[in-house]
Amino acid sequence: MDEDEEEAGPLIANALDHKEKAEFRFHWQLLARRAQCAPQGDWRIWMIMAGRGFGKTRAGAEWVRQIAEADPTARIALVAASLAEARAVMVEGESGLMAVCPPDRMPHFEPSLHRVRFANGAQVQLFSAAEPEGLRGPQHSHAWCDEIGKWPLAHERATRCWDNLLMGLRLGPDPRIMVTTTPRAVPLVQRLVRQEQSGEVVISRGSTLANAANLPERFLTAIANEFGGSNLARQEIDGELLEDVEGALWTRALLEQAREYSPVPEAVRIVVAVDPPASAHGDECGIIVAALGQDGIARVLADCSVSGAAPAVWAERVADSAREWNADRVVAEANQGGAMVESVLRAANQALPIKLVHASRGKAARAEPVAALYAAGRVRHVGVFARLEDQLCGLLAGGTYAGPGNSPDRADAAVWALTELLLGRQLRPSVRQI
Repeated sequence: MDEDEEEAGPLIANALDHKEKAEFRFHWQLLARRAQCAPQGDWRIWMIMAGRGFGKTRAGAEWVRQIAEADPTARIALVAASLAEARAVMVEGESGLMAVCPPDRMPHFEPSLHRVRFANGAQVQLFSAAEPEGLRGPQHSHAWCDEIGKWPLAHERATRCWDNLLMGLRLGPDPRIMVTTTPRAVPLVQRLVRQEQSGEVVISRGSTLANAANLPERFLTAIANEFGGSNLARQEIDGELLEDVEGALWTRALLEQAREYSPVPEAVRIVVAVDPPASAHGDECGIIVAALGQDGIARVLADCSVSGAAPAVWAERVADSAREWNADRVVAEANQGGAMVESVLRAANQALPIKLVHASRGKAARAEPVAALYAAGRVRHVGVFARLEDQLCGLLAGGTYAGPGNSPDRADAAVWALTELLLGRQLRPSVRQI
């Protein structure tokens, strides 16, 4: 579709009657943006790697519908991080397969069999990337893989699932795979990006803002607030795969492996850690909430950091966070004036259970044993913490910091919190109970 055709779509729609308009909404070739349409050429794998809300799911569902309606012998695999996501997003979602099919040509979904059957005989089968062996044996002519950046990483499940899918893609004269994903620096996404250079993979890229006309203003505001001003915005909004800083203690892949969205076990301890600003005017105050679960895993629950706040303001934020999360301890770095830190926290809440910690090493050096905990699978992030993760990825082995900003205040607060929860007494900094 060229630019003139993209502009013509809305004009055509305005000239149609009610019945024609009802049918028009299913003519994807007139409605789609160029990046949502399959590229020309003899490709085997096409990946749309774009920001949140770009329209990736709609593009994937429309591609599957087009294949199924044109080929009665098509056997199409739909693969998501779990069967629940495959059903809820790829099949029954607002932009899923059932939503993009006209009512008079609606396929039949059989949830118990994880199967969608079209009237002409084409079939779609759902699979979970958490169960790679489920793809060992079945044969397919096509596949749609959604959010491969979220596929399970433990025991190389994502890679094993992909490889099993490839080996079963041997039906029909022209087997092809479509991938829709937000960029994530995980091995499978990085592998496909490398294959673009050899021509094995065609990648369409795009920003969230390319689909702004179809997105609620509230959503655009929310993602701007969550990611705006961070490097991670380039990934989550602009659809760019972030590169790691050479020598960094944390990599993007390591953080993605630590990502957790499912309900977490009950906490046995919750702490709020504070890295106070170096001055009373303008610096950032790192405030991180973390918990130790009954399963022995520590989880970062919230980033409540504030910038440019006076002592009374950031201290009140600490007190509010401790109250909201029912924390059993506030851990505060006291190198920058221990008496001041104690007094402002007490002024905010006299009952705060405070522990002052005194750093004998630099921020990055203190982070090394905590980074090892991430590598050992003992830390999780419950959600995405854009600015915190940017800072973690700027801490380098050897004790230096490569940014963003001049100081990793959020990262340092996270290090204090996780040190308190996980590291043995012999590794802890000197402390003074208050």
